[in-house]
Amino acid sequence: MTSDKHEPENTQTANVSRRDFIAGSVAAGLVAAAGQTFAATLTVVETEVTVKTPDGICDAAFIHPASGAYPGVIIWTDALGLRPSMRDIAKRLAAEGYSVLVPNPFYRVSKAPQYTTAANLDFKNPDTMTKLRPLMSSVQAAGAAEKDAIAYVAFLDSQPQVDKTKKIGTQGYCMGGGLVVRTAASVPDRIGAGASFHGGGLVTDKPDSPHLLAPKIKARMYFGVAANDDQKQPDAKDKLKESFAKAGVPTEVEVYPAKHGWCVPDMPMEDGAPIYDKAQAERGWSKLVALYKTLG
Repeated sequence: MTSDKHEPENTQTANVSRRDFIAGSVAAGLVAAAGQTFAATLTVVETEVTVKTPDGICDAAFIHPASGAYPGVIIWTDALGLRPSMRDIAKRLAAEGYSVLVPNPFYRVSKAPQYTTAANLDFKNPDTMTKLRPLMSSVQAAGAAEKDAIAYVAFLDSQPQVDKTKKIGTQGYCMGGGLVVRTAASVPDRIGAGASFHGGGLVTDKPDSPHLLAPKIKARMYFGVAANDDQKQPDAKDKLKESFAKAGVPTEVEVYPAKHGWCVPDMPMEDGAPIYDKAQAERGWSKLVALYKTLG
């Protein structure tokens, strides 16, 4: 791995030093070295909620510890949407001490789940992508994610299970990586940390490329890049580093020796080998939890 561091229906900043961010990264390294993440002992509660947005009503899962108030987190799913594997990620995070919202990113098209698992899909089959594109385009349309982000933050801030004295974190997988960046840029005074895992479309040649939003962001950022994505676009990681460093945003970019999708347990086999990589997923998890420990 290579690493570079730079400094129920509810309608509802500070710059940090490079030293502080590196301290968080060091903490993540110590956890990973110990072979385990932070202790997750809290009992969690899962409820189905709806969030009013400018474009309609979003169905979502809200998962939080059974008692108390904790920092809020928004999880942006991959292209398969809100399904059991994403709920399980949220439950694990909630047990660490967070109140987690997992929206159905495709609510403009249909209610979740659009898929219950990715295990039987062939992403190299054109028919699969033909079905996924309309879903993805519904949230990737100009201004859509930004409006959603504002609504999701407002939802969290209206919940008694959310400690509003703490900043909010956001994480995303595949398609969700770019949405994390858009969220951090849309609500900069509330988003304190953002993490993208095997994010797609982070660096493009278009004027609305996510990496160009760095000057609007006040959050600590983490980008975990899949090795095969890096091979396809080797300059993307460098452009990410340059953009966020120039903006003075504490950011870490790492290339993992793993395939695109490695963090999500229900990913299918590809070329006879599993996409999900437990060892690398656990390392990514330790980085995520250490990052969120800075939300304070």
